[in-house]
Amino acid sequence: MSHFLEDLNLTQREAAMQIDGPVMIIAGAGSGKTRVLTYRIAHILNQGADPFQILALTFTNKAAREMKTRIGLLVNESYARQLWMGTFHSVFARILRVEAEKIGYPKQFTIYDTEDSKSVLKTIVKELQLDDKIYKPSLLLNRISDAKNKLINATQYQENPVHLTEDTQSKKPLLGQIYALYEKRNFRAGAMDFDDLLFQTNILLRDNPKVLLKYQEQFRYILVDEYQDTNFSQYLIIKQLAARFENICVVGDDAQSIYAFRGANIQNILNFKSDYPEARIFKLEQNYRSTVTIVESANAVISQNQDQLPKTVFTKNGTGAPILVFRAGSDSEEGQRIAHYIQDRSKHGVALHDMAILYRTNAQSRAFEEWLRRLNIPYKIYGGISFYQRKEIKDVLAYFRLCINPHDDESLKRIINYPARGIGQSTLDRILLTAAEQDLSLWTVISNLHDFKTGISKGIAEKLEAFCIKIKSYQALLQTQNAFELGQHIMVSSGIIPELFADKTIEGVARYENVQELLNGLKDFTEPQNTSEPNETETRFLADFVQDITLLTGTDLSDEKDDGTSKVSLMTIHAAKGLEYEFVCIVGMEENLFPSQLSLNSRSDLEEERRLFYVALTRAKTQLILSYAASRFKYGTMHFSEPSRFLDEIPKSFMEMALHPAQGNVAGKIKTTSQQIISNEISTSAQKKLVRVSAHLKPVSGTTVNLSFNQQLKIGDSVRHEKFGIGTIMHLNGIWPDTKAEIAFNPGGLKTLLLKFARLEA
Repeated sequence: MSHFLEDLNLTQREAAMQIDGPVMIIAGAGSGKTRVLTYRIAHILNQGADPFQILALTFTNKAAREMKTRIGLLVNESYARQLWMGTFHSVFARILRVEAEKIGYPKQFTIYDTEDSKSVLKTIVKELQLDDKIYKPSLLLNRISDAKNKLINATQYQENPVHLTEDTQSKKPLLGQIYALYEKRNFRAGAMDFDDLLFQTNILLRDNPKVLLKYQEQFRYILVDEYQDTNFSQYLIIKQLAARFENICVVGDDAQSIYAFRGANIQNILNFKSDYPEARIFKLEQNYRSTVTIVESANAVISQNQDQLPKTVFTKNGTGAPILVFRAGSDSEEGQRIAHYIQDRSKHGVALHDMAILYRTNAQSRAFEEWLRRLNIPYKIYGGISFYQRKEIKDVLAYFRLCINPHDDESLKRIINYPARGIGQSTLDRILLTAAEQDLSLWTVISNLHDFKTGISKGIAEKLEAFCIKIKSYQALLQTQNAFELGQHIMVSSGIIPELFADKTIEGVARYENVQELLNGLKDFTEPQNTSEPNETETRFLADFVQDITLLTGTDLSDEKDDGTSKVSLMTIHAAKGLEYEFVCIVGMEENLFPSQLSLNSRSDLEEERRLFYVALTRAKTQLILSYAASRFKYGTMHFSEPSRFLDEIPKSFMEMALHPAQGNVAGKIKTTSQQIISNEISTSAQKKLVRVSAHLKPVSGTTVNLSFNQQLKIGDSVRHEKFGIGTIMHLNGIWPDTKAEIAFNPGGLKTLLLKFARLEA
């Protein structure tokens, strides 16, 4: 046994040591699955396996880098660097670089990102003279992506009557034709989109038995992380590659399957035992991350789902603090309360980077951003515009991509007149028309302009020729200069750096600094990758750099450099997968928001929402805060809200209704806001829901408000009203004679009363 396996608990060690045959590791949240995967690979290497025989697939490049680093520390750094480890897209892009010509693509094919793909679709919609409000590029791309993930090509799509009916009903009868043109246009440009990296790998393995056998023989050990998030295309690739030796290990948690909207199929993990009847199953059930309160609450929530693999997650950590529930009158007040809570925690020694605000949709961030700014609390939003999507960076990358693959139409269109060289839109339109008529790439047309009747004047033709000569001069250096040398040469000689340097506006300076940062990135990329071997001589070329950054995932991009200031993290729950924080605020806990209204059509959709809530709960290590608003602006209109059904699924013994900070439960001075929701403004069902949830929570005891008469009322007291009956005091706001009480009457509902007129009896 490898000596380092002694660091694992018994179940983890057994899973790491079982290296032969099919294995499924069901890893609960915070159970150390990455540690087990890492030690398992290190153990396989210690047993004499060649690093090139191990294929390890992750869902982020960051996870792959961290695992390689850990493996290097456990065994041998050079072994770790030789592993075939990375995301599905990066690993299979690497295989396609070698084998692409077998399916008709150039080895240096371009990888289109989402914006490139949308641009191609936008051009097609314009050429077909269709309404771009109906045929929206983002919608078209989602539909095409869904088809590719199910391994349906354009021809099959068009021949399927179900697709035709669906598209006709949605007033998009030409979607199949657009898919066919999109497929043809990308192939002509020598380009693949993200989905093609998997789709074309399936085609490669299907149509080339010798290639399939080659990689089956090479990859004797296959490991797949986050198996619950795989789609049909990924599943089929894995199944084919593992068919020879069946030394396949999948790690995942069905309770954290949250990407059905991207094509992920939870049945892949649920049916693993059916695919491999001899599979050994290991359950990692000890949570090392969170308190008992958080773990047991998450267990109670996920137990409501029917489709799941049985397991009992537990922790040996302490009980921890109760879950605080904030009830706000409006979404603005919700932002206010959460921001003040964070400010208070910060004053009591909690680092800002240990706190996160999680929401269901990106649109919810506004109120929290506004209040964090008011209180001068630094924050960082995950999922904003990435460094590599900024215009000036995209312009530079377009030059790089065109050098690598001159038939990349999207890159050529972007830079043919940048910096300005007198080639206007009318000239580009003529080239586009000729290329479409001849079914050729734009580069083929402009580099052989004399062969076509384009109507382009001699002066413009000379400018196009000069542009082609410039690009060809860069191409000549692709294999002789490293990424930094050639990248710097292109940036300067193309005129991009001189133009940006000349712009002294604030925006211009920022753009120039961004391009300089890209140069820094190129420099880092070309530095030796192994600091323990300073004489390492491997040259890293521009094509390698472009592929690496094209395949960065959202999580990878969220790690961009900042100024080092401790900041609160704001993100959607989907973006929070795989992360953890001491303090987590899950906001917007309202029906039709979380769970989403779109998820209420079927049990499977609602169960996915519940898994999303489970993921949110299990990001927290020490403290959870759940908040909801009684009213919320949507599309400019006030809507009244009901608390989320998910609040009812957490045992009441784990929760406390937090008071407004003015009453002392959460420190910090907040201006008392008027209650925007009164009983006659809330629907009957909403009243019942508010009472039900309020009654479900344990009030914080011992908090009093000074009144100017002999009787003192406090939160949690039972009172009687001559009209509404018996109720429980949930909130007390203001100082006598303006004290207001928010009281949950049963069956009267939630009422806000001015105490000096309420005539309450104890």
